[in-house]
Amino acid sequence: MAENKQSAEAIVSDVHKKIRAAFEAFDFESNNTVDAREISTIVYSLGCFPFQKDLHDFISQVEENHSGYVHLDKFLPAMTKVLMEHKFPPIPEDLLLQAFEVLDKEKKGYLEPEELTKYMTQEGEPFTQEEMDEMLTALADHEKNHIYYKDLISQLTIDPDM
Repeated sequence: MAENKQSAEAIVSDVHKKIRAAFEAFDFESNNTVDAREISTIVYSLGCFPFQKDLHDFISQVEENHSGYVHLDKFLPAMTKVLMEHKFPPIPEDLLLQAFEVLDKEKKGYLEPEELTKYMTQEGEPFTQEEMDEMLTALADHEKNHIYYKDLISQLTIDPDM
């Protein structure tokens, strides 16, 4: 019994480390606070892909009195609950690969940033240009200006046993 408790504590500890690392990447003033507009990127980086309505509800829950800022003390328990309860489940790797392959009509193995921007800002639940800029900065091969999606799938998904 104690073994199970210890492993549960270890899992929560690992989850906290991942959340803190993702949060701290956007804590530019090192004051345990991030701009609320960065929360979507942080949530996505943790392998969660909520619908926009669910994401906005989550941001409202963790934002400090409509100040435009989110403090780690409020974000950490809320995001831990999301991850532990699998509230915003990750997209399976095979499904993500199929989606990229549908977009890659010429079967090149990559997408041009302009192509991805067009799809992501005009289809489904559209991303904002700011979200796309952040995504392209993180995902594009800057030498060739291509997005090699097969290399990215492991970055865009998360181990379901986490």
